[in-house]
Amino acid sequence: MNIGDAAAQSGLPAKTIRYYEDIGLVAPARSGNGYRDFSETDLHKLAFVQRARSLGFSIEECRALLSLYDDRNRASADVKALAEAHLAKISEKIENLQAMQKTLGELVHKCHGDDRPDCPILDGLAGARTAEPA
Repeated sequence: MNIGDAAAQSGLPAKTIRYYEDIGLVAPARSGNGYRDFSETDLHKLAFVQRARSLGFSIEECRALLSLYDDRNRASADVKALAEAHLAKISEKIENLQAMQKTLGELVHKCHGDDRPDCPILDGLAGARTAEPA
């Protein structure tokens, strides 16, 4: 099938599919006229990468996962280790986001939001210490 059909069936834009081909995640055959000829296996790999990317795996992690998926002699421990490392990164991101939420919430709480020019939010972003609201 051509790239348009592969895009329609995989739900990925053709541009993304071309990118995945350029970086070697998929390697569709070429027909006599040079057009890409995607197989069911290629579609399966595209769906696999799409699901992995939706879980936040990087391109290189997707490459590793595809390699493990294709290796029938793999140890599931290798797959689990990769997933656990990714899960740890997600947990760290969540902690960082919660810290950002707390800091910004404190700055918003300190701001009177009135016509006065002093603004604890801007002071906080500038690194200045803000006084407690009255």
